[in-house]
Amino acid sequence: MAAEISFSIKSPRGSRTLSVAYERSGAGEPLLLLHGIGHHWQAWEPVLGILAAERDVIAVDLPGFGTSPALPDGVSYDLTTVGSVLGSLCEELKIERPHVVGNSLGGLLALELGREKLVRSVTALSPAGFWTEAERRYAFMTLRAMRLGARSMPLPLIERLSRTAAGRAALISSIYARPGRRSPEAAVAETLALRDATGFHQTLAAGRYVLFTDDVPDVPVTIGWGTKDRLLLRRQGIRAKQAIPGARLVRLPGCGHVPMNDDPALVARVILDGSR
Repeated sequence: MAAEISFSIKSPRGSRTLSVAYERSGAGEPLLLLHGIGHHWQAWEPVLGILAAERDVIAVDLPGFGTSPALPDGVSYDLTTVGSVLGSLCEELKIERPHVVGNSLGGLLALELGREKLVRSVTALSPAGFWTEAERRYAFMTLRAMRLGARSMPLPLIERLSRTAAGRAALISSIYARPGRRSPEAAVAETLALRDATGFHQTLAAGRYVLFTDDVPDVPVTIGWGTKDRLLLRRQGIRAKQAIPGARLVRLPGCGHVPMNDDPALVARVILDGSR
């Protein structure tokens, strides 16, 4: 069920109201899903049905992405602040210490929530923050190019490209190993989500100096990495394992940076195993 919830957060100008869009389905222990930069909650659609059969699944549009409005003026998109916003969201939704799963930016945020002991378990799929400086610059350059491409194409062209496998590859092959498997409607929707993301530049700016180097003790952590991730290279998973020695590191064969659509059954199994 798609919905929107509003709650108060602190800002330099005092208390402000923030609204967050989310999709909720299923029953069981709560499972919070966090997408990557420029994406929206629909990134999780390929695995939602499988997860909702066993979990109370809450897939959110992060502030400034999807249909969630940007953070109020003066509120930073840094890791600590957005992590705190997600903690407030969970309080408002009355979900205490959910399992959390994140992809890319969402994976970094999931690890932040784990570090703050706000969640029961963390599953991070190609999380940001384990890059070298050269790898970070490459990823940010690629993301900016994707954003520029999305903003420069008129909607009729995006729709026309989406109708063929080759066209979908042109639109979304930077994040999917198998872009032809994505539906035309989904390819259009996520291209528009990237084009219209009000928090894109602020999030990139906040991530410029981010390195996740802390352990996440006392919280079960699973790190999954696609073997065909072309945005955040899979060797970054080794660094994640070195930073978090107790983490379970899982290879996702044949998957790209956003693995949920490349192999839904495998990704759902990794998520469910990691959230027990």
